[in-house]
Amino acid sequence: MNIKDIVKTVDHTLLKQCSTTGDIEALCAEAVKYGAASVCVPPCHVAAAANFLKGALPVCTVIGFPNGYSTTAVKCFETADAVANGAEEIDMVVNLGLVREGRFDEVLAEIKAVKAACGGRLLKVIIETCLLSEEEKIELCRVVSESGAEFIKTSTGFGGGGATREDVALMRRECAGHVRVKASGGIASLEDAEEFIRLGAERLGTSRVIKSMIEKEKANE
Repeated sequence: MNIKDIVKTVDHTLLKQCSTTGDIEALCAEAVKYGAASVCVPPCHVAAAANFLKGALPVCTVIGFPNGYSTTAVKCFETADAVANGAEEIDMVVNLGLVREGRFDEVLAEIKAVKAACGGRLLKVIIETCLLSEEEKIELCRVVSESGAEFIKTSTGFGGGGATREDVALMRRECAGHVRVKASGGIASLEDAEEFIRLGAERLGTSRVIKSMIEKEKANE
């Protein structure tokens, strides 16, 4: 697969707690230069990223991140605030306590509420696969398929595990055809990225793909 085609699937991501405005602007500049799908930044940096990019790429942010246990009202407020600040894509974390209790109707209701707060913007639902049983993953594929969200996403990258080949394959198999898959967390190389795409991921959440390109450019100087 052509490296540029891989990069077109990448949400170039920086979600570290100590990220500065300068860090975010550097991320945005890299994403534009190499042709990423979007930048994914913390909510407090959405306005700065949107101002820097001026529509060159979509700004993505995270909601209920990383633990997912904010109330639905808080997640909806976060989402509306992010949209007002210029976010065009929203990555929300489900309430894993509700999942563990089998309260999937409430999980579905929350995703629908956040989707409404998106005001037509794209919604990706993070299910944190490393903390789930296979049965829970399958049930969440059903829930996300019914919710109106555009994507299901593997991981926050903060839960102790990231995307696996098995989980991406399961999500692509179990979700309805209109739901796209985002693999995120632990994508360490271009080879990993290509494999996840082959298995059905249409977006990748990572900073390492573009870093790999930068490192190769430096090595060839």
